Amino acid sequence: MELFEVFVLVFTFIVLLMMGVPIAFSIGISAVCTMLVSIAPAPAVTTVAQRMATGLDSFALLAIPFFILAGQLMSHGGIARRLIDLAKSIVGVLPGGLAHVNIVAAMLFGAISGSSVAAASGVGGVMAPRMKEEGYDEGYGAAVNITSATTGLVIPPSNILIVYSLASGGVSIAALFLAGYIPGILVGLSLMIVAGVIAARRGYPRAEALRLGVLFKTFVDALPSLFMLIVVIGGIVAGIFTATEASAVAVAYAFVLGMIYREIRLPKLPDILLETVKTTAIVMLLIGTSMALSWVMAYENIPQNVSYALVSLSDNPIVILLIINLVLLAVGTFMDMTPAVLIFTPIFLPIVMEMGMDPTHFGIVMVLNLCVGLCTPPVGSVLFIGCSIAEIPITRVVRPLLPLFAAMIVSLMIVTYVPELSLWLPRVFGF
Repeated sequence: MELFEVFVLVFTFIVLLMMGVPIAFSIGISAVCTMLVSIAPAPAVTTVAQRMATGLDSFALLAIPFFILAGQLMSHGGIARRLIDLAKSIVGVLPGGLAHVNIVAAMLFGAISGSSVAAASGVGGVMAPRMKEEGYDEGYGAAVNITSATTGLVIPPSNILIVYSLASGGVSIAALFLAGYIPGILVGLSLMIVAGVIAARRGYPRAEALRLGVLFKTFVDALPSLFMLIVVIGGIVAGIFTATEASAVAVAYAFVLGMIYREIRLPKLPDILLETVKTTAIVMLLIGTSMALSWVMAYENIPQNVSYALVSLSDNPIVILLIINLVLLAVGTFMDMTPAVLIFTPIFLPIVMEMGMDPTHFGIVMVLNLCVGLCTPPVGSVLFIGCSIAEIPITRVVRPLLPLFAAMIVSLMIVTYVPELSLWLPRVFGF
């Protein structure tokens, strides 16, 4: 009977996706269909609805709309341009300088906004025309922007790490935030290595070395934006405020900074708030339906069955981690990151913890893995945003993405099998 329930769940989900049903509705309908195998229709629908509501009843989730609003304010507040200027002054002299500038700026902007979509649109909107003017292939430029934008999901503050904390049963958000720094920087450096090799082969130009005075000026211009990292992450680590309170502080800081830069005008605020509400509604619906499906899977003992199946394949931790990574890479191609974290954390976390893996380390591995899916069709949100910003079809980006994908996957494997990369900083700060 349990195998039949798994079949119903997977079959309905895949069929609904193939029909073009939005993923949040596909998840919710799949949950209801799976419950119908066990109980009557009225209790099945009622139970799923209740689990959606209780799944959203979490104080930690309040941080997500605040961080989304902070990201919107930063996108409109001139922060992206100042970070790009800073990145250009630091790495623009390298071969293929603008590609390196894109990567570093996306890391900085993503780290401040916590959003890969905001990084792809904010940084890509400025960099795409610059790279085109200097002779860079448009597909390659878009590929660099798409892959580098995902680093902001690992480097804190990150909404998806908050979601993982919820799905894992309360792993420290502060520990997760600290754990993301080194892996996120590692991914950025890996992308820069690949960009450097491609630039050397194609003869892409580099910027002239800036005078010390210009470098200092760009740093001073960007300093207020960078200071947000100290305020938000420093406040969380020091215990001054929680992640939810930090998100509200980030909104206030981003608004004041945008007003000081004179990039945000009061007439713009309704549009910014409306965009925030739209994005929040989508994210929260995904979280609600995913939490319901996660509960249904637990009710039907699906996580335990998957655990037994994995352990029966091998008792070697290296092999099991490889299998989990391969499954998540496949899942990431057709499922958005938020539902993937909420659905698969309860399945895989008990397995890796039984092997002795730290849940903080696994959270970074999972998020890093699913970042690859954001850059792949058919569901990759960052892929579509990057192509839209560059005004090119997806077909022109696929080939340039391949070596950058390889860099991301190599980084993933290193982070997976070298836990100290994720756990060193949390241990230094006592988490």
